[in-house]
Amino acid sequence: MSEKADALNVFSSPFLASLYQEIIALAAEHRLPAIYQWKEHAEAGGLVSYGPSLVGMWRQCAMIAVKILRGAKPAEMPVEQPTNFELVVNAKTAKSLGLTIPSALFIRADEVIE
Repeated sequence: MSEKADALNVFSSPFLASLYQEIIALAAEHRLPAIYQWKEHAEAGGLVSYGPSLVGMWRQCAMIAVKILRGAKPAEMPVEQPTNFELVVNAKTAKSLGLTIPSALFIRADEVIE
């Protein structure tokens, strides 16, 4: 059987995050379009990323820590989820893969890397 993947969806995990440079390099070598969860992966050469803002998540963690330091009881605090998601498109990577990105995706993107 000589089937191969047409694209790659790199899920968020500590293990995969530790290998992101290798994954990006292999995706480029095998000419696979790939989507990642973190903006930093698109900045490092990944095609597209869509996921919560790491900066926003760290800010949210700091706000929770402040509440606890001011006396809030962690067991009584609600669980918070990320509310800010970013779509980043790496146009340079798209060009190297010979892909045409639809203009609607560029319009929707929070950031386009040239």
